[in-house]
Amino acid sequence: MFTKVLIANRGEIACRVIRTCRRLGIRTVAVYSEADATAQHVRLADEAYPIGGPRPADSYLRGDAILEAAKRSGAQAIHPGYGFLSENADFADAVEAAGIAFIGPSAASMRKMGSKAGAKNLMHAHGVPVVPGYTGEDQDPALLAREAERIGFPLMIKAAYGGGGKGMRIVRAAGEFAANLESCQREAKNAFGRDRVLLERYVEKPRHIEFQIFGDRHGNIVHLNERECSAQRRYQKVLEESPSPFVTPELRARMGEAAVAAGRAIDYANAGTVEFIVGQGGDFYFMEINTRLQVEHPVTEMTLNLDLVELQLRVAAGEPLPGSIVRNKSVPADGHAIELRLYAEDPSQNFLPGSGKLATLRLPEPSRHVRIDGGVIEGDAVTIFYDPMIAKIIVWDRTRADALQRMREALAATEIAGPKSNVEFLERLVRHPAVTGGTIDTGYLDRHLDEFLPQAAAADPALLAAAAVAVMIDEESAAPALAATGTDPHSPWSRADGWRLGHPGKRVVALVHAGTRVEIAAHGADGRYAVDVDGRRIEVNNAKLSHGRLAAEIDGVSRRYAANVDVRHVLVHDGDARHAFERAQAFAYAATSTGGGDRVGAPMPGRIVLVKCAAGDAVTEGQELAIMEAMKMEITLRAPRDGTIAAVQVQAGEFVEADAVLIRLEPK
Repeated sequence: MFTKVLIANRGEIACRVIRTCRRLGIRTVAVYSEADATAQHVRLADEAYPIGGPRPADSYLRGDAILEAAKRSGAQAIHPGYGFLSENADFADAVEAAGIAFIGPSAASMRKMGSKAGAKNLMHAHGVPVVPGYTGEDQDPALLAREAERIGFPLMIKAAYGGGGKGMRIVRAAGEFAANLESCQREAKNAFGRDRVLLERYVEKPRHIEFQIFGDRHGNIVHLNERECSAQRRYQKVLEESPSPFVTPELRARMGEAAVAAGRAIDYANAGTVEFIVGQGGDFYFMEINTRLQVEHPVTEMTLNLDLVELQLRVAAGEPLPGSIVRNKSVPADGHAIELRLYAEDPSQNFLPGSGKLATLRLPEPSRHVRIDGGVIEGDAVTIFYDPMIAKIIVWDRTRADALQRMREALAATEIAGPKSNVEFLERLVRHPAVTGGTIDTGYLDRHLDEFLPQAAAADPALLAAAAVAVMIDEESAAPALAATGTDPHSPWSRADGWRLGHPGKRVVALVHAGTRVEIAAHGADGRYAVDVDGRRIEVNNAKLSHGRLAAEIDGVSRRYAANVDVRHVLVHDGDARHAFERAQAFAYAATSTGGGDRVGAPMPGRIVLVKCAAGDAVTEGQELAIMEAMKMEITLRAPRDGTIAAVQVQAGEFVEADAVLIRLEPK
């Protein structure tokens, strides 16, 4: 076994690999960009080396810098994680040539899977079912249009060298083909450096089911059951689970055999994932093999009681797979596991990625039933340069229904302040009938997105009273310590219960909910309050706030909430939904400005990919004016109204800051 391993990655996957290495007594080496100098993976590793600037191209994609760090540190092996260079055959070759072990498949296996077109042809030759389509090298647009007509609509255009949902378009009519082809090729060129595409029949309402495979260098290859990843938005996985609620034992056996056959077709060793698209009738087709560990691997680990990173390390060190796995050809599953990805993004703004300091980050306590894989802690920043993932929340229980309930409880215990997050979206997701019933397909979220987005509504008066009471109890508990810093800690003026000479105390708690300021007047202290909400008097008795829980009798009914209070925010969870409030000054109003409709600004820092207008152009509301790239996604900037372009203040390739004015319209 290795004694020192370099992790050529960052964030939660680097932290996750470090944990396994530490358990096995293996020293770890981290690499980091200028933006990651104080990141958690740097702090957790035994040693760390800088490799360049904040952009991936200047650091984590620099194989030469990573190899130099490995040589300087004396690392015997490199674990590539996922993303970045994990599926780069040239990097794998360079690692081996340097006398360092690559913890992953061989470069030859990668090259066979590096092209979706070539992979599809190879799988077809080995009897693995494939979707009808066109995989040729001739990329003449006229030829591609004719092939599209032959395949029939709907069809999918896919980047031949893509992955992760990038460079994919669904086309439902011939008239839409040319524009989608151009867009797909451009995105593929930007993301993968090559604009070759392939065409394939689009399966309506498909399921996305993948099989974890594992091979060693002794000729053994097995599958480790399936994961279902059908809950997706724009081809990005949102919820993953194992086992699939759709797969029967008979279908599992057939798909497992096909997955192993796919692995044998490329002489696969180490961890890989064979991804299938599955029709409603159980027909399944090969999509691709991801020649690396997957983001969603923890659900396999939790249902099989395996550490896949440990298996990766042992196989890379030349050990065979455990005999128990090889003899059985697979591992029987125990219980059900579900994973959700917690992102810094704003679902109400088309899931716009966010960045900034995590002022508050409370995650559920890890246990036998709950696992947290994260790469940041409270006080860290989510940067604009990388994927905005905050953490993965994984739960396990005996049944799927119990696992879903575990996930609801875990999400209720999660609180984030700073950049906006998708936590409320995830809470609605795990309560939706399409998820609880196990009927969701890969396009469901995009077709019914409004069903999963939080709906703005006035807070229930009892809930507002609970939030105000939580604030008052928090102030009362903090008052003695604050008073002790003054000249007279026993002064009645130091109390936080609103006491005043000659009249009962009155306190005003000001909260902002869904952008609306709410003022709540209250009398009382020490767990007994009379609260005025929207002209209604609410009596609160026996209120206690302890360890994130608020228990109170509100208008004669005992209620219990999850509740957290800090100087800026209040979070109250009633068991079904979260209700977040901002704390405001009781007697001060902040002026706000909505801005005008004569400018187009950058919603976040990023790089301008394309400018599609010039000064003097007449434009209509909603017309595409520019495309920018930020946090691994393209963002289309549109005209705010009909008008004439007065000035274009940016050009393709330029990096811009958040809120920078890029395009101006002539005033009305």
